[in-house]
Amino acid sequence: MSRESVLFLDRPAVRTCLTELDPVAVAAEVLRLQAAGRTEIPAEGYLPWHNSDGAYSRAIAMLGALRRDDGPVYGMKLINAAVNNPARGMERAGGLSFLFDPETARPVLIAEAGYLSAIRTAAYTMVSLAAVGPQHWDAITLIGTGALARAHLDLLVRAFPEVRRVVVFDLNPTHSTRLAEWMREAHPQLTITVAAGVREAIAATSVIVTLTTSDEPYIPAEWLERGQIIAHVSLADLTEEAFLGAQAIYGDDRTLIEDNPRRILGRLLQEGKVSWPAAPGAPAIGLGRPVNGTLGQVLLGEIPAVRPTDGYVISNPFGMSILDVGMVDALHRKAIELGIGDRLGLY
Repeated sequence: MSRESVLFLDRPAVRTCLTELDPVAVAAEVLRLQAAGRTEIPAEGYLPWHNSDGAYSRAIAMLGALRRDDGPVYGMKLINAAVNNPARGMERAGGLSFLFDPETARPVLIAEAGYLSAIRTAAYTMVSLAAVGPQHWDAITLIGTGALARAHLDLLVRAFPEVRRVVVFDLNPTHSTRLAEWMREAHPQLTITVAAGVREAIAATSVIVTLTTSDEPYIPAEWLERGQIIAHVSLADLTEEAFLGAQAIYGDDRTLIEDNPRRILGRLLQEGKVSWPAAPGAPAIGLGRPVNGTLGQVLLGEIPAVRPTDGYVISNPFGMSILDVGMVDALHRKAIELGIGDRLGLY
């Protein structure tokens, strides 16, 4: 019997591969596959607990599959987090991504998932800004200044090189200062302003990205203006009224949203306060304020792209495993091409 092995990519190797890839294009391809019905998103495995400091901790296992023309792709992300990790000098979340052999089902690649997961999230944001954001913008606001903020800035300079101004706000001023110092070194072409308050930060630009760990809504509808897009990446920043007052709302997957009432949009869908389109052009399921549909449907041209004009637009991804699978598959192909990574013997 031949000796089995698996290719392992640590963070430096992941970063090397990502510099040779276009993560935004990878995300857009996966979203088109999803809208075409060529993906699978099984139910997430979710395990919460509180650590010895009493801090909320959790493990999430996310499996997914893509049905590409050149063959199926199967994989998984295991992403774990404790909310007090930053106080320990660690990133809040970290984990591993896996790619499986379609024939043997064996793992063929294991990759460090902390940065890759953040890039996957940022790639979705960039796709949403291109597809349903303002026609013209040159500045962005980031609410929250952790690892996700850095990943968003890493992709921002590639996807929107014309953007030059960044406004940030964090409840911890030290975190804002650290992000500003990092940005001046990593992306000196950008100028950064640290806002004194969250409302000031929101009012400063037409593109707002929420990247917090808040579990209490704090952004009301009256803070939002015509012409703005809000990429509601984190858990619960926008209030119920902010959702109900939006010009347009785009999600990523109805089942994911409906099954997660811990997030505002999921609760609104369960309560019938928002409804989901039955099919492109068909009446919405339910009597609530209709969600426009998914970003993938926009990319396929199944539904119109509503950009913020008379009001504000909300993009609210819940986080799809298929995006992680698409990213780790692209990493695998690039790692093989570049000849990088460590080969680990299994037995």
